[in-house]
Amino acid sequence: MTTGMESANGTSKPSKLHFVIIGGSLGGLAAGLALKSLGHDTTILERNPTPLLDNQGAGIVAGGDTLAFFKRYNRCDRPIAVSSQCRLYLDKEGNVIHKKDMVQNMTSWDLAYYLMRANYDGVKSDYCTVPPPDPSHGKATHLHDHNVTDFTIDPSTNKVHVSYKTSSGTTGTITGDTLIGADGPSSTIRNHLLPTIRRTYSGYCALRGTLPEHSASPSTLSAFRERFTFFHGPGRQILAYLIPGPHGTVQPGHRLINFVYYTNFPEASPELEEIMTDRHGKRHLITMPPGLTSQKAWDKQKQLARENLPPQFAEIVCATPNPFVQAVTDVLSTNHTFYDDKVILIGDALAGFRPHTVASTSQAAFDAMRYADFVAGGITREEWRRETMGFARFVQRRGVEMGRRSQFGFEEVGVEGLIGDRDRASVPRQEEVWPEWAVRVED
Repeated sequence: MTTGMESANGTSKPSKLHFVIIGGSLGGLAAGLALKSLGHDTTILERNPTPLLDNQGAGIVAGGDTLAFFKRYNRCDRPIAVSSQCRLYLDKEGNVIHKKDMVQNMTSWDLAYYLMRANYDGVKSDYCTVPPPDPSHGKATHLHDHNVTDFTIDPSTNKVHVSYKTSSGTTGTITGDTLIGADGPSSTIRNHLLPTIRRTYSGYCALRGTLPEHSASPSTLSAFRERFTFFHGPGRQILAYLIPGPHGTVQPGHRLINFVYYTNFPEASPELEEIMTDRHGKRHLITMPPGLTSQKAWDKQKQLARENLPPQFAEIVCATPNPFVQAVTDVLSTNHTFYDDKVILIGDALAGFRPHTVASTSQAAFDAMRYADFVAGGITREEWRRETMGFARFVQRRGVEMGRRSQFGFEEVGVEGLIGDRDRASVPRQEEVWPEWAVRVED
């Protein structure tokens, strides 16, 4: 990548570039923040028709790379997470069968999003105070209702031209030096580059929801307060932990209990069709948004929860006011850089991790930070490539294996084996040694 960037020994001054970023969720915002802080101009194109993305109602386990990202780029003075002090595993009767002391940090999608927007383009909200402009930063532009349709590279200028269309039918083109695909597991950019790589269904879904902690019974709240709690059974797994509450509050009594409940729905089965068809009769392919789940379908899941889950988990599943559903899927790109680094993929657009890995947000943060390090000349191109692809390939495969064992191999693996899987997945990235098959790169 010939950018005129500062070399690793600091011998040259960076030249200003314009990065066009596709996707305005956490991955795109992470890339925008990291590059803006280097003094480069960035434009984020988000297809959502409104200026702000809807609250996805999801909790996030804030791993080491997520925390490192916010430490590096967040200038809002406020807490970003709720701490969990240990892991608990329950049996079906709700008794603790395993405990492991481990501090982990939990945040929410909406708090992470609004912190990033405040830092990226100064969006005001009740989540935080917008930091003052930094004159050393590049220009940050966020354009909603811009659905990218195509891109071309002009060989005479080495510029990337990105075509878009708005919901009103307006078309246009934005020109930049580099195009970054951060548009999620169903990435339009990846589909243009690698049309044969498709997102595939795993055979099970994640039923998700939150509940205000003050709404839970004392015995149930005690199972989740400052705890990351799990239950495994045949064809199902559920976990729960506390996350920040409305407007990101971390005040005790005002936080939310967040759960993720994995349960099997065979492909093309009536059960899958039912849970993914909303209350208005529309079939959703990947995600059933909060508030649209069919009452009949959810009532059935509540009954199954009462029959198959520990009472603490059954209570929060049955009491959540706005459940939503995500089909668990797999996708992995064969590469992350194209056209001599003029087009790159990061985050979920590069590799869609299964939620068991609790690493999707960390991947977005890591990819953005390491790409910015490469652009600034702090690491070599080979280091950037091997680290980015190593993370993507290794964790993606780990997630597939964890899901296979948890959802389809419980009788063979047992709770002890699944606890071991979780412990191995919690090893800090810096302590992992990725195998050669994961880090191997070729131009």
